[in-house]
Amino acid sequence: MLELNFSNMMSEVIGEKGISEKQVEALKDKVAKAHDGISTRKWNELAFIDLIKQDTSEIKKIADDIKRESESFLLLGIGGSALGPKTILEALSPMHNLKKTPKVFIYDNVDPTTLDNIMSVIDLEKTTVNVVTKSGSTAETMASFMILYEKLKGHAERFVATTDPEKGPLRKIASEKGFRTLSIPPAVGGRYSVLSPVGLLLAEVIGVSADELLQGAKEMHDRCLEPELWKNPAYMFGTLLYLMDVEEKRNINVMVPYSDRLKPLSEWFCQLWAESLGKLGMGSTPYPSLGTTDQHSQLQLWMEGPEDKVIVFIKIDDYGVDIKIPEVFKDTPIGYLGGHSLSELINAEEESTELCLAKTGRPNMTLKVPVIDAYHLGQLFYLFELATAFAGFLYGVNPFNQPSVEEGKNFTYGMMGREGFESKKAEVEQARQKKVCWRL
Repeated sequence: MLELNFSNMMSEVIGEKGISEKQVEALKDKVAKAHDGISTRKWNELAFIDLIKQDTSEIKKIADDIKRESESFLLLGIGGSALGPKTILEALSPMHNLKKTPKVFIYDNVDPTTLDNIMSVIDLEKTTVNVVTKSGSTAETMASFMILYEKLKGHAERFVATTDPEKGPLRKIASEKGFRTLSIPPAVGGRYSVLSPVGLLLAEVIGVSADELLQGAKEMHDRCLEPELWKNPAYMFGTLLYLMDVEEKRNINVMVPYSDRLKPLSEWFCQLWAESLGKLGMGSTPYPSLGTTDQHSQLQLWMEGPEDKVIVFIKIDDYGVDIKIPEVFKDTPIGYLGGHSLSELINAEEESTELCLAKTGRPNMTLKVPVIDAYHLGQLFYLFELATAFAGFLYGVNPFNQPSVEEGKNFTYGMMGREGFESKKAEVEQARQKKVCWRL
């Protein structure tokens, strides 16, 4: 089970720059209302909680077919439709394409060079294309789908559509063309969808148990049914970041996993936190980092730069493998490293960084992960999702919509000629005229 150690967030440990127990207790009524809102499902989108009890049999069946019939698996998606699957891939099957088949590619942008390079190294006729978009109309995803559909000359058996169960252009196309399909529950938003078929199909394709991911999430859910803040890790995580933002003006959260395999997790968290809570002038800014790499690029800023950051460490107890440092060069300044191991060194680096920050009153907290496996990754996903939804209640914002993102999409629709968005095209053209003079 994961452990959240928030000692270095508290004033009793790091002094006046920390959060006091009194500040936490002052939120008692807000916490109770937030817990009630979650328990009674104030927002339908809290349906992500129900994913822990879904039936995975159809996911497994399609995954087995893909493993049997395909050399490559190409996922088309963007945002939550790609960041979650990418996290599962990198965390649970690192260096996958050098060791296993089907080879996995995730195309999550519209950079033409990337898609061209992917198509240059795969045999499309031996590739399963998984098109992932809940709305079924995401411009970036549907554009790449259209390109691949044309290149595959309409071979329906090469496509799996993961989308809304009833509506949207992709659902209509899939029904007409006879694609295999998986459904994203209507009330589950994209950034909360990793434990739906969005992430679970890829998991099964690469040999990771969807049920293990869900079991980890379920056990974290059971732990977080606790209404008492001091016993609920998701609530406490959300509360501390909220208090650091609104009361201490620390509005940047740095997520620092001490594992290369979890770097995509920090990127997934950044979308979850930023898009859910950045509304009405509120919210804190997450950014992804990596230990120990960024001790050599960012730590100076964290230690002596603006006092606007909270550091969140993810520490790994057991890496599953270790490499001993040989006892060579004993008579040189590097000789002290001999006889130790790489896991000893990375854990010493993590603990040292915690201590350095705490010593100078810079708040930080640590999530301890026993081992990186499907069970514990499921716990991490669920903890962060619930903590984000909970923080939405504290901020007083809806953590499930993204109105400003929709505005950007509408401008894109207008520029690309989508019917019904002509006014947005005109608005873009007017904005371009204002930019004419200010150029170098």
